[in-house]
Amino acid sequence: MTITWKLSAVIATVATLMSAPLMAQDMTLKLGHLANEDNPWHKAAVKFGEELSTLTEGRIAVDVFPNESLGKEIDLINGMQLGTVDMTITGESLQNWAPMAALLAVPYAYKSLDHMDEVASGEIGDMIKAQIIERAQIRPIAHFARGPRNLTSNRAITTPDDLDGLKMRVPNVPLFVDVWKALGAQPTPMAFSEVFTSLQNGTIGAQENPLALIRSANFNEVQSHVNLTEHVRSWIYLTIAESTWAGLSADDQAAVMQAAATAQAYERELFEASVADDRAYLESKGMTFVEVDGAAFQAKAKDAVLANVNDEIKPIVEVLFSH
Repeated sequence: MTITWKLSAVIATVATLMSAPLMAQDMTLKLGHLANEDNPWHKAAVKFGEELSTLTEGRIAVDVFPNESLGKEIDLINGMQLGTVDMTITGESLQNWAPMAALLAVPYAYKSLDHMDEVASGEIGDMIKAQIIERAQIRPIAHFARGPRNLTSNRAITTPDDLDGLKMRVPNVPLFVDVWKALGAQPTPMAFSEVFTSLQNGTIGAQENPLALIRSANFNEVQSHVNLTEHVRSWIYLTIAESTWAGLSADDQAAVMQAAATAQAYERELFEASVADDRAYLESKGMTFVEVDGAAFQAKAKDAVLANVNDEIKPIVEVLFSH
């Protein structure tokens, strides 16, 4: 009888020890995104997971899947709506559901990183987030900066007048085409994979992209100048599925938001360091950086921008332009 009792106690103890890790970790959130492991977004996503695990004493873990390994951006958004994915990093693609998400990347709407932050974390940002939650069933919990887009060329361009028919590659986006036309260039939609060769053989004389892409594509080999037009400043959201969020306790929701704030601050440090590093690299390869008359570019682009944005966001864009 005593032996049986002791054996039962031992089995119960072993069972408790074996189940302890399972009890400790209540939930694992799946976070998929499109960036690679070196990207600040990925590192910030990992940081988010580490912080959330610490804040919840290991009860909530985050598995991060970079490189579209869990699916492409739209697939991940659909997965979050279906409940098969918990989190992703996404931005203006959300305008397919919530038109206000287009405000994340409007040409010349944000004059500086501080101005963009002010909008993203202020009243307009709250309106964008509320519409995304309501219409896409996805909750933005932090925003990450994206490198501003700059114009590369083989001569200095400081005002729109300097464009003077310059043939340049743009993505196949009507807004981009119309804006550069209004500025005086000759925009040519073209696949990114064709840009280097087209610059090399003179089919086009310029292109526009963030510094990181100018560097990784080796455009320094076929372009001499980076004109700091910074014509598109934008941000992207770290998001959680509304269904996942609703399943969290108030304490765990608070922990998610605290971890997200830490991830946002961490990403900003990495972002600023990467922009400085990209500039230093491109300068070391012989590229000249040119300051431009941003106000002149913005004024000339305004009508084309307003003609291309959705009626729902047009009044907000007008306010941003007058800022």
